[in-house]
Amino acid sequence: MTLTSDRTTTGAHGPGPTGSGPTAPGIAGRIEAALAPLLRGPLPVRLVAWDGSEAGPVDGTRVSLRTPQALTRLLWHPGELGAAQAYVTGELEVHGDIGETLDLVRSTVASRDLPPLTAARIARLLPDLVRLARETGALTRPPAPPATQAVVRGRLHSLARDRASISHHYDLSNEFYELLLDPHLAYSSAYHVDGPDMPLERAQAAKLDLVCRKVGLREGTTFLDVGCGWGSLSLYAAEHFGAQVTGVTIAAEQKAFIDRRIAERGLGDRVRIELRDYREIAAGPFDAVASIEMGEHVGEKNYDTYAEVLFRSVRPGGYVLVQQMSRFAGHHPGGGPFIEQFIAPDMTMRPVGDTLNLLQGAGFEVRDVHALREHYVWTVDAWHRTLEENWDRAVELIGEEAARVWRLYLVGGSQAFRDGRMGVDQLLLRRPGGAPVVSDSAR
Repeated sequence: MTLTSDRTTTGAHGPGPTGSGPTAPGIAGRIEAALAPLLRGPLPVRLVAWDGSEAGPVDGTRVSLRTPQALTRLLWHPGELGAAQAYVTGELEVHGDIGETLDLVRSTVASRDLPPLTAARIARLLPDLVRLARETGALTRPPAPPATQAVVRGRLHSLARDRASISHHYDLSNEFYELLLDPHLAYSSAYHVDGPDMPLERAQAAKLDLVCRKVGLREGTTFLDVGCGWGSLSLYAAEHFGAQVTGVTIAAEQKAFIDRRIAERGLGDRVRIELRDYREIAAGPFDAVASIEMGEHVGEKNYDTYAEVLFRSVRPGGYVLVQQMSRFAGHHPGGGPFIEQFIAPDMTMRPVGDTLNLLQGAGFEVRDVHALREHYVWTVDAWHRTLEENWDRAVELIGEEAARVWRLYLVGGSQAFRDGRMGVDQLLLRRPGGAPVVSDSAR
């Protein structure tokens, strides 16, 4: 998909030069020369500096450093975080397809086996770049983080910190999420049973229906929705399966939104939403439980507690469905510096097998593992198209900086699932004992 961001680059920094002639003397050429010992080859993009100078391949994707502060951020936080900070503030601009540019940078780093950088390594390995930064005023103290970068404090995964982390992302604007998501407001991978061209609303309904069938919902079944979001599953289970639903969330804006939908649809006798942490759930046991893309947020040390809460919340013989993102073992279990700083502070992902071990350790029997990785590519791409088609309205609702955060988030997220760096799976679990429950786990 083409993602051209030129329309958002006017304003304080101006539109920047648009010519594509030969390399001009000036800051861009000096940056190119300073980076030569590191890059082991030419610049992969056409670099445009704030003085109007250009360097790099004439036909390459144009990347503008619009102010010296863009260089400052890249010096203090080389790589993903500094580039993201500069992009969301408009200090760095990509003129063209951001996805293609990210792929190009990633493939260049891999093919040339470029080492990771820190500010200290730049000072040691790239003295000419440091000299240029000093001369141009870019060598300063670290700039303040962008306003959209998360600031969370307190003990990791304490109740207060978890509420702040969730609020940073999920309490952004209910109107914005109504604009971005499908009418169900399902903020999780859909199930494109008919393939990638399936309309998102239908694909999300197919996912909700699949979850309800897998856990065996019937008329009057008591059902717990842990981390209920904007209520897509809670409302669907009540309306289409006649379940008696309790949903829990720690996002106040989400609860307010769901409560309005409950009233509008006359479901007050079937759905109750509670503003509480999963560790505070005391009701139950329920006939069935689901938790859709919430387990990533509980943290590594708390996952045992999360699994135990799910186990005690379902009656013996009952089913629990956990839909959860996975990530290969290695660095950045939270998804990388950008995701961890701007989207989901304190998130933890792990290989799906490790998650299954933790759930089995709580006493569950694993009945089914259903991989949905490619479905998330199609889901995120649909969200991304909606964002671009409604860009001006998104900016009205959340501001240009936050809209640029979302653009970068959706493009990068789609690529992570496309490339297999992340996955998502539905894990169907059963608590042993009790009367058997009929579960439709057919795909």
